[in-house]
Amino acid sequence: MADINSQTIDARLGAGKTERGAAAIDIIEHLFFAYRDFVGEPDAVLADLGFGRAHHRVLHFVHRNPGMTVAVLLEILQITKQSLARVLKNLIEEGYIEQHAGADDRRQRLLYTTANGAALAEKLIAIQSSRIERALAGLPAPQHAMVQTFLSGLRNDPNAPTSGFAKQAEDR
Repeated sequence: MADINSQTIDARLGAGKTERGAAAIDIIEHLFFAYRDFVGEPDAVLADLGFGRAHHRVLHFVHRNPGMTVAVLLEILQITKQSLARVLKNLIEEGYIEQHAGADDRRQRLLYTTANGAALAEKLIAIQSSRIERALAGLPAPQHAMVQTFLSGLRNDPNAPTSGFAKQAEDR
């Protein structure tokens, strides 16, 4: 793996960069490395099962929102129906997710984790939660909300809910 030398990067960016631009570039690099490490351990667990990051995201959101519809999951993940169908098929065949027809509309597919799916989702949450808790432990408690505000600000819709979204999306 190539060693990244920040002085080389700074030289290529030129002397005309602003302090704000330099700070943004530093944050970009922190986000790249943080994301790599944040998903690395779960990736290894999933790889042992023949799964990848798309499986992780589906499992996470279904576990956190039992009974969510395929349509809501598509809206959250912003992937194609074909991509979701492939991932769901794997998770259903391997016994991690099950789907049921809706009570009011039999065409509606409601998704739930099985006991194995819930256990895997909780294992992955525990891995990532410990990393987050370790990072937050280095900050004073009032700054924890600032981290959430910062991350929300990176989203296309910073005011969109991050929890309870499945019900809200279904109500639209």
